[in-house]
Amino acid sequence: MVLLDLPLLERVRTLHEQGFAVEVWDWTRKDLTALAATGATFTSMTGYVDGELVDPDGADRLLAGAARSIEAAAGLGSPNLNLHGTGLDERGLPVRPVELVTGPMWIAAARTLERVAELGRRHDVVFTLENLNTAVDHPGTPFASAADTRALVAAVDSPHLRMNLDLYHAQIGEGNLIELVRGSAGLIGEVQVADVPGRCEPGTGEIAYPAVAAALAATGYRGTVGLEAWAQGDSHLALQRFREAFTVPAPTAS
Repeated sequence: MVLLDLPLLERVRTLHEQGFAVEVWDWTRKDLTALAATGATFTSMTGYVDGELVDPDGADRLLAGAARSIEAAAGLGSPNLNLHGTGLDERGLPVRPVELVTGPMWIAAARTLERVAELGRRHDVVFTLENLNTAVDHPGTPFASAADTRALVAAVDSPHLRMNLDLYHAQIGEGNLIELVRGSAGLIGEVQVADVPGRCEPGTGEIAYPAVAAALAATGYRGTVGLEAWAQGDSHLALQRFREAFTVPAPTAS
C-alpha cells in the first residue's frame, strides 16, 4: 500500500533495505520464488483461497485453501497466515454477505477454526483471524469486530490461532483502542494500523498512536506491527511517521 510508483519486487527490496518486513495479500497472484529471492522478511500473507467459517462446504473449501497456503508460505519463511470471517472480493466486500450472525453460526465458526488451528499445529504455523469494519469498508462480513475475533480465538484456545488486531478497523467499529489492546493481551498474533479517517499512516488522523503503542508495549507484546495504510503523500514520509509512532522509549531506571 506504499511505494506504489514502484513495481512489486522493487517495492519489496526498498522496504527490506529500509529495515522493514513485508506483508503480501493474495499469494495466488504473485511469483513467490521471485519474492523469496529479494531476501526480505515476510511476516504475513493470506491464509486461504476461498470459503467461509459457517457453511459446511465453505468450511471445507477454507481448510483446503489453508493447506495450500501453508505450502506456499514455506518458501517465504512461513509467515502468519491471515483469515477473515468469509471470503472477500477485489473490492473487499464479502463474497457471501451475512446480515445476522446466529448462534449456530458462532458454533460452526468455532468448530471450523478448531480445524484450522489443528492444521496449524500439525505444520507448526500460526493462523490469524483479522477483525474488519462493516460501516465503511466491509459491510456484511460476519464475525467482523475485534470483540468477535477475540471471542472466537479465545474459544479455540490454541497458540496456532491468534488475533490479527487491526486498529484502523477497530477504531471505526468499536473505538476504545487502549482498553481493546489491554483486553486482548496474550491473544494477539499481529497488529495492523492505519489512521482514521482516510486509512493513511499514523499522525494523519484522530488516533493517538504513540499512546496506543505504549499501551501495546506495556502488555509485553513483541510481535509484528504492520502498516496497512495508504501514504497520505510521500511514501517515505509515511514510513518515517509509522516508525516514529511505534518506537517506544525504553523505561528509565528508578
